[in-house]
Amino acid sequence: MTRQAQITEIIRTVSKKNMTPDPEESLFDSGLLDSFALPDVLSALEKAFSIKIPDSDLNPRKFDSISRIESYIESRL
Repeated sequence: MTRQAQITEIIRTVSKKNMTPDPEESLFDSGLLDSFALPDVLSALEKAFSIKIPDSDLNPRKFDSISRIESYIESRL
């Protein structure tokens, strides 16, 4: 499974919506995620990719789209 597919699956699981957003689409503007779901997404990303996301990075802008999430993960590996 590609990294992008893993991220998409995490978004689907947390949002409980069976949608496949465009990699550049805002997950917040589309309604897939809100600020309450963000900690759950980050926790799932930490587990899936064996990374630690510091509290200082808890900024929705960094995790606004699948491509931004993917870029962030690549920077942490």
